[in-house]
Amino acid sequence: MIEGMIQVRNAHANNLKNVDIDIPKHRVVVFTGVSGSGKSSLLFDTIYTEAQRQLIETFSSFARTRMPKLSRPDVDDIANLSTPIVIDQRPMGKNLRSTVGTATEVNTYLRLLYSRAGEPNIGPSFLFSFNHPEGMCPACHGLGSVIRVDPDLLLDRGKSIREGAITHPHYKVGGFLWKELVTLGVVDPNTRLADLPPADIEHLLYAEAYRVEGSKEKLAYNRSFEGIARKLEKAAAGKAEAESDEGDKDVYERYLEYRPCGDCRGTRLNPRARSVRLGGLSLDELCRMELTEARRYLGDLEGKLSRALLSKVLPLLDNLIEIGVGYLSLDRATASLSGGESQRVKLARQLDCNLVDLLYVLDEPSIGLHARDTERLIHLLFRLKEKGNSVFVVEHDPDIIRAAEWIVDMGPAAGREGGRVVYNGEAAGLAESPGLTAAFLSRAAEPCAPRREPKGFFELEGLRANNLKDLSVRIPKGLLCCVTGVAGSGKSSLIHDCFAKAHPEAVLIDQSPVGRSSRATIATYSGIFDAVRELFSRATGASASLFSFNSAGACPKCGGQGHLSTELHFLDAVRTVCDECEGRRYRAETLELRLRGKHIAEVLEMTAVQAIDFFPEPKIAPRLKLLEEVGLGYISLGQSVSSLSGGEAQRLKIASELGKQSGIYIMDEPTTGLHMSDIDRFQGILDRLVGGGNSVIVIEHNLDIVRRADWVIDMGPEGGEAGGRILYQGRPEGLAACEASITGRFLKDLL
Repeated sequence: MIEGMIQVRNAHANNLKNVDIDIPKHRVVVFTGVSGSGKSSLLFDTIYTEAQRQLIETFSSFARTRMPKLSRPDVDDIANLSTPIVIDQRPMGKNLRSTVGTATEVNTYLRLLYSRAGEPNIGPSFLFSFNHPEGMCPACHGLGSVIRVDPDLLLDRGKSIREGAITHPHYKVGGFLWKELVTLGVVDPNTRLADLPPADIEHLLYAEAYRVEGSKEKLAYNRSFEGIARKLEKAAAGKAEAESDEGDKDVYERYLEYRPCGDCRGTRLNPRARSVRLGGLSLDELCRMELTEARRYLGDLEGKLSRALLSKVLPLLDNLIEIGVGYLSLDRATASLSGGESQRVKLARQLDCNLVDLLYVLDEPSIGLHARDTERLIHLLFRLKEKGNSVFVVEHDPDIIRAAEWIVDMGPAAGREGGRVVYNGEAAGLAESPGLTAAFLSRAAEPCAPRREPKGFFELEGLRANNLKDLSVRIPKGLLCCVTGVAGSGKSSLIHDCFAKAHPEAVLIDQSPVGRSSRATIATYSGIFDAVRELFSRATGASASLFSFNSAGACPKCGGQGHLSTELHFLDAVRTVCDECEGRRYRAETLELRLRGKHIAEVLEMTAVQAIDFFPEPKIAPRLKLLEEVGLGYISLGQSVSSLSGGEAQRLKIASELGKQSGIYIMDEPTTGLHMSDIDRFQGILDRLVGGGNSVIVIEHNLDIVRRADWVIDMGPEGGEAGGRILYQGRPEGLAACEASITGRFLKDLL
């Protein structure tokens, strides 16, 4: 064992080729390489997973049942691990009660301030908490929103209850709740709802829970009844719209709507808490301010308030502002934050942590950051390291790679051609490496192609969404238009909330996940699997369903999963490859049926490039070529989409959307997760779309894409209320000369 080094021996997760590597602790280490090269497999699936697994093993069996179930990663040995903390882009929480203020504990200190120094004094700090019965608004219970069911969507008034008048899937005919309604007879189950008195409909929807009188035989299921709308609203209370389980999404997306609370007007607090003021502002007014404004306000009061409490609040606010989210407010729900915003708030929170010798693992923290804010991010990463910690970062941003103390470059290519360590050493030695990272870091910027001329303009006026200041904008037709600006400047408000709504025909490629189900594969997501199964059906005479591992063809032992999971009660579940299908997912008789010499499992093992030669059919080949064009030619057709890296998922979505016919394409930071060597390939896709007569609008921070655009719309000058203005519209050269533009200052060097 080498002291001060994390030693990994024979790591072979995913595409890793029996990697042996020693990585120094207490350094800022960047893991880089092309998308799919094995960075995440080494850092997340091997080092972080084993560190977390060993930490969980120190807890009791009872405690472990309530913690993540982690299997031992595919590695022989790892030595010198530290306690891991991952700072990723997953949402911080979907509960409506979670805000930036509560998640960072700023609200905790502010409540103490108001309880001690606020006027009039009303007592303890919990009286200022919207999560406490004594502080919350009684109308919305501290949510700031009231949740209401739309009766017109919930009820089919042309039917009786017995016929299925309640459209919610929980009340389907023959189901438990349907039987309960029919049995209890709270309203006549045989009469059409349209023929029932309004009082009966009101009772059906909003009756408070009460005991129903009747015989034991009649009340076979339940002796109490609560209005069905009231029951649904109570079940949804406290949840964000996206929080429902996969099977219950219909509830939130179709039947419920969220309205601002009329009593507290979204402040969440009751009148008593709102009556207390500190220097002229109530707590809810302070929490509605942007973080930069709140910091100034509290800083002005520093000489009049408790120094002990302010010494906790002000550094937390400073960290949030420094990392580039100063445009947020303390009352902003964490469920509404983007992945990049969530990650930066988590990072700022960790700077207040007093534990040392931790292993911080970050996944592309530069996502969504302007070049100006990248410099601040680098400073914060080194602050974490200087507290005695190890900071390991997966990153593609050239500035962060150059700033690192140690670099692990994976490659040399992606997929099966990756999984090897191309370089592992001090940052200064990377330039001598034979890998793509070194080549592109040292490459001079290529000249831009001639700018194309617009074929007209989309013109929008009077735009006021979010922080937009009554804007008028001209977006060129038939060009590549980049929308730029610092985080929070109004880019998404302009394009998503205004332009996309005015042009619903546009193809929108955003950053939403491609899927979480292990049953969704590259073949199913790209839309070729139905055609493949149909070819097998025609060639063999068997039903197409026999070639689906989600249907008749599934292995009877593992149900088409390819693996078996054994629950061991208080111990972690054990996951093993299915011994009957050997991980192929199909029953034996299906694998005897062949198309052009291959059975269906062998086809799913093919990479996209291999499959192009195997499937010349017009329903399949063009979609496979799109996968190759976006740089996913190395991915096998049967790979689960849930196993893809962020960059791979983004490109898969682009490939699937490029097959659609539309004159307008909108992309939201499409270079997310792309290595520098992939930018040229992606630029080729954009040029092909524009060359086909399409209008392409890209929200982007990557300056290499911006400098090659035909047109730029720059928002700013800052984020939040200090943004929402158009600083520049026109050619990139003009933006570089715009003194008010932060983007222009960074673009000038590239042009």
